[in-house]
Amino acid sequence: MVFAAGLGTRLKPLTDNCPKALIPVGGKPMLQIAIEQLKRYGFDEIIINVHYLGAHIHQFLKQHHSFGIRIDVSDETDGILETGGGLWKARRFFDDGKPFLLCNSDVLTNIHLDKFYQSHLQNNAIATLAVRNRKSSRYLLFDDEDVLCGWKNSQKNEQMIPSSSHEENRLHPFAFSGYHIISPEIFKHNSKSGKFSMIDWYLAICGSQIIKAYHHDEDIWVDIGSEKQLQNANELMRSANIFG
Repeated sequence: MVFAAGLGTRLKPLTDNCPKALIPVGGKPMLQIAIEQLKRYGFDEIIINVHYLGAHIHQFLKQHHSFGIRIDVSDETDGILETGGGLWKARRFFDDGKPFLLCNSDVLTNIHLDKFYQSHLQNNAIATLAVRNRKSSRYLLFDDEDVLCGWKNSQKNEQMIPSSSHEENRLHPFAFSGYHIISPEIFKHNSKSGKFSMIDWYLAICGSQIIKAYHHDEDIWVDIGSEKQLQNANELMRSANIFG
């Protein structure tokens, strides 16, 4: 599943008449880069959620004949659901019993999806989250075994550690990369509805379910959330073969 429902507020005025997912990077819309990357790793069934200017994304997919694979659209025009609510709405798509990938359309990365997927298959977790040792205002907290135990916002001095058996000073903070591999069993462990994030979902179940970290510090990673970061991504695409 590719998340493409964001408003792109920090990219205004570029997003006044264009959804963030279709803003070009290196001459290609972000969404196209994400789809082509997934195809290179053998993904041939994708669902994309849309909200703001969703008709533009429908038209884009039609013009490209869905890039020759099955692409469904989960329409959130009536109300954006965030990542957790978006996945919950689209859960019918994941009915084959196999682990699946979630990713953001506004992240540029050369993460090795085959290694990521194999890591999930081997770690007996309900979800595996790609993380990096980078500066951020928000961190996921993992124990020595790379099991998710909590979350903290360093700017607001907020934290959540669902299990009292974990002490904050024994946990390791890592920044989330916006890529997840999830086993469909997760749909049996949800008590939320409407608009909510995947992080909220993970924190609600990490006391009883195993959620692991996948470290990919050596990969390229850019969050294209602002005009400055968009410029960085364009420069990166011009100077390096990011998917080589």
